[in-house]
Amino acid sequence: MNQTTVAVIDYGMGNLHSVGKAIEKVAPNAKLIITNDHDTILNATHVILPGVGAMRDCMGEMIKFNVDKIVHEVIKKGTPFLGICVGMQALLNHSQENNGVNCLSVFEGDVVHFDAGNDVEGRALKIPHMGWNQVKQTQKHPLWNNIEDNTRFYYVHTYHAHLKDNQYLMGQTTYGEDFCAVIAKDNVFATQFHPEKSHDAGLQLLKNFVNWNGKV
Repeated sequence: MNQTTVAVIDYGMGNLHSVGKAIEKVAPNAKLIITNDHDTILNATHVILPGVGAMRDCMGEMIKFNVDKIVHEVIKKGTPFLGICVGMQALLNHSQENNGVNCLSVFEGDVVHFDAGNDVEGRALKIPHMGWNQVKQTQKHPLWNNIEDNTRFYYVHTYHAHLKDNQYLMGQTTYGEDFCAVIAKDNVFATQFHPEKSHDAGLQLLKNFVNWNGKV
């Protein structure tokens, strides 16, 4: 049996250290590679696209390093693929951030700014949405294995995904409004929250990912 190889795509905008450490913890026998090398990523058994910062900068760096093309090749190949935070948002068609940015169009939909409104006591909700919040599992998926419904995960974001087709919605969170927390189709799974910062539940999700064959 071939060794599990996890490639974390390095395009200068990801939370690489935290993601790498979390993968090493949940999969000590896997080979972890942080890279932007085309062939190395394509030959990996599992691929992660992390992301932090402004969408314009993230997409600019992805294009600079041909990560946009690599992502499509990896997904087409059927390799299990995980997007995290901006790495999830980048999978949609377009983001409102930075006066509008075209993204990777893996999923039909847009990334929109929060209209968070007020909490149940009438107080204005703070933007960005930062901290722990529950995720409602809207559909079954292998990456939810051994994670209870409505478990809390850690968020830091000002924008969120709005899918054109909710058949790809796997998890939902409420922060003033219901928003898309997790999307998935075929061999792709992506989270708005940071599993690498979400303690036991986040580590369980990453463990599920490393053990996932990309089939639903």
